[in-house]
Amino acid sequence: MSTRRLTVGQALVRFLTQQHSERDGARTRLIAGCWGIFGHGNVAGVGQALLEDRELPYVQGRNEQAMVHAAVGYARQSGRMSAYACTTSIGPGATNLVTGAALASINHLPVLLLPGDVFATRPADPVLQQLEVPHARDVSVNDALRPVSRYFDRIWRPEALIPSALEAMRVLTDPAETGAVTLALPQDVQAEAFDWPEEFFAERVWPVRRPRADPESLRAAAERIRAARRPLIIAGGGVHHSGAEEALRRFAAATGIPVSETQAGRGSLRFDDPRELGSIGHTGTSASDDIARRADLVIGVGTRYSDFTTASHTLFAEPDVRFVNINITGMDAHKQSATAVVGDAREALTDLAERLAGHRVDDEYAREYATAAEKWSRVVDRVTKAADGAERPGQAEVLGALDDVLDDRDVVINAAGSLPEDLNKLWRAKEPRQYHVEYGYSCMGYELPAAIGARLAAPDREVFALVGDGTYLMLPTELVTAVQEGIKIIPVLVQNHGYASIGGLSEKVGAERFGTAYRFRDHDGRFTGEPLPVDLAANMRSLGVDVLRADTVDELREALRTARAADRPTAVHVETDPAKKQLPPEAWWDVPVAEVAALESTRAAREQYDHNRRDQRHYL
Repeated sequence: MSTRRLTVGQALVRFLTQQHSERDGARTRLIAGCWGIFGHGNVAGVGQALLEDRELPYVQGRNEQAMVHAAVGYARQSGRMSAYACTTSIGPGATNLVTGAALASINHLPVLLLPGDVFATRPADPVLQQLEVPHARDVSVNDALRPVSRYFDRIWRPEALIPSALEAMRVLTDPAETGAVTLALPQDVQAEAFDWPEEFFAERVWPVRRPRADPESLRAAAERIRAARRPLIIAGGGVHHSGAEEALRRFAAATGIPVSETQAGRGSLRFDDPRELGSIGHTGTSASDDIARRADLVIGVGTRYSDFTTASHTLFAEPDVRFVNINITGMDAHKQSATAVVGDAREALTDLAERLAGHRVDDEYAREYATAAEKWSRVVDRVTKAADGAERPGQAEVLGALDDVLDDRDVVINAAGSLPEDLNKLWRAKEPRQYHVEYGYSCMGYELPAAIGARLAAPDREVFALVGDGTYLMLPTELVTAVQEGIKIIPVLVQNHGYASIGGLSEKVGAERFGTAYRFRDHDGRFTGEPLPVDLAANMRSLGVDVLRADTVDELREALRTARAADRPTAVHVETDPAKKQLPPEAWWDVPVAEVAALESTRAAREQYDHNRRDQRHYL
């Protein structure tokens, strides 16, 4: 047997350069490159290997969590067909991966994590940054990655890399199992030499399959749909992961069934499609939520049914409502006691359309949901289009200005704060990969690194990262990477002087916005003094980014146009008018309120909470 003598780090890097994914005849490189921050736990292993084998591109990160976010942004924008690896040292560098890994696994987005680990040979325990567990000497801080990884292994011996690396690639390309994959690499093993079989480095193609649903489940689903008077489709992120947008459009057009969308599913239909109702649930449109309350059949396509989607199990109010779920994962397909159709979304929708040939909803129902959609469209026009361009914009008007400037293929990225609610309700998605809001983990700090990843995946698209001041302060570090690599992104920093989203929620639950404003303390010790003298625009400029300031709606539009035309990272800083409030939610969300309190505001909030909770139900 022919062999090649390499270190474990060298062998792993060489192996990764030879892996490809393939779906529908399109082949792409599976591991596009490697993000990394070097320390003593990886510099002589994976670090040396990346220096020696330049075929795997290296990107220098500034924060390990941000590296994972960038990798996830890349994977989502590339349709999960390609991913990045992330290498770190041991200790803090490794544990910084945990948040990003959780985000990747929750959203079913592939990323390969390569944290350094303690010595396998244990020559001098404890080594620098080693956690000692007296009752389990084989435990390290990397075990914190186990619950947030879809696959985890620690490579104690060089030869163990062969089966583990192959299994890692299988999980990364499995549409049902994909997420964060972790190969923990003891620092001495990374540098250890081994005689590797040449076959390990052969080019390998991993097919991303489209499993078809079984005929009996399709028959049962078609029967449910034919019997329904008021069916409603919920399009989730699985529609995009499957590339099923056109199949969904054809299915909805043929049957007349209206389509609502989750955060991950936004853009499944173009905003002006006759069947499109917009977002659903707590941050949904009145069109979607009103139709959902009276739906007798809910058809979930690629959705996990989060509490925001179901309004904490209060939205679907019809006593005899039933569910049909199309999902690649059995767990999600069986939620809500549904008729489960386990399979690829595109194939299942195509098969169902054939079984439902000639079937359409009643004209009266079609007129009802069309009227609801048109009514909501007028609401969007009213709140996003400023009457006076010389005014300071509200947050909805920031989105209106973006809508005026962006073209159909530009990408809008967001994840946390009050912006996801406004985006979900008000953004008019014009193309399947335009709307990029991470709301499975809703992680503050995701936006800027994810924008870099999205731009790496789609260099021909302009990428706008919408961040509030709270999110910006969490993780601005990768702006330096964008400058270093010449990756043109457009941060839009919406300054509202605090945690605006949680401030509003705090008020609703009777906590009186405590601890949510960026202000000095007053004489009572509360944060109600003067605003902090923080200049985040200057901060961005100090990191090498060009910054444009906008104080009015007209100035904002002009700044956005200038930033879009720029050839390097260019940010827009806009301060919003706090008097211009968000639209109220169309449906409830279960955030428990203190059952006993001295504050009258809390007691009143609890009374309202108990009233709303009466509508919760299990769907059986």
